[in-house]
Amino acid sequence: MARYVFGADVGGTTVKIGLLTETGEKVDFWEIPTRTENHGENIIPDIADSIRAKMKEKNIEDTQVVGAGIGVPGAVNADGVCHQAVNLGWEKVNVVNELHSKLKLPVKAGNDANVAALGEAWKGGGQGYPNMLLVTLGTGVGGGIIVEGKILNGAKGSGGEIGHLHLVDDEPETCGCGNHGCFEMYASATGAVRIAKRVLAKTDEDSVLRGKDFECRDIFDAAKAGDKVAKEIADQYGYYLGKGIAAVASVVNPEIIVLGGGVSKAGDMLFDLLMPSFKEFVFPGCADAKFALAKLGNDAGVYGAAKLVCG
Repeated sequence: MARYVFGADVGGTTVKIGLLTETGEKVDFWEIPTRTENHGENIIPDIADSIRAKMKEKNIEDTQVVGAGIGVPGAVNADGVCHQAVNLGWEKVNVVNELHSKLKLPVKAGNDANVAALGEAWKGGGQGYPNMLLVTLGTGVGGGIIVEGKILNGAKGSGGEIGHLHLVDDEPETCGCGNHGCFEMYASATGAVRIAKRVLAKTDEDSVLRGKDFECRDIFDAAKAGDKVAKEIADQYGYYLGKGIAAVASVVNPEIIVLGGGVSKAGDMLFDLLMPSFKEFVFPGCADAKFALAKLGNDAGVYGAAKLVCG
């Protein structure tokens, strides 16, 4: 008899849900709206109802389901309690207990970034490597650390918050977390734009970026096309990216480092940019880590959530 597992990745707008076999083969993926009104009280019941409806549609019995995993945008402790998820309107929610009470199936929960890392380790860019670091480069810098096939959650579920590693002293601007000089202030997409504006302000040299509203991808496109100022910006970006990754790698000693998020669409160029500073700052015993791009995209959280319950 076939055995199945469900994974749910809760975002501020939609919940992505997947039905997979317990070996990680995709059966069906779909989305439902995230109803955040009334402190998000409908989110968990909606997930339970959607899973039950899918089981009925596919003629799947309870005895065929290993369980359901769920990733949420907040810290989740070992008991399945999320103490706050601002984007969902949650204050303190026992995610595991509430979903189990509605679904009547085994449930496990985790932070969405950590769960996405587990997904990439299971079926994505880190497949085959039980010790993996995922670095997600988007509006901020997120991450997840997998040690011997398990998520490094930390005492209260905040493990893997690599974006707020302190990287630069004397930074005048404030990070979203309230500190100064955090990794994500330089290595995120918004960080790349911050670096670009500072470089452009210090030189009068011509650049296709000057006098325009631009995004991170425009910087890399200009650098690839030979724009001298854009290349300087990209080099500075790579310096900070490599230095930050080196600091994390020196602590957790991953076999492979997987880059995801929107900035990772720059592809192999990122590796060329970050490797000089990575090699300069990483502890020698951790310097042989492999690098790869993430493969699962927006589905990583669904795969990882499913993996939570199927071991």
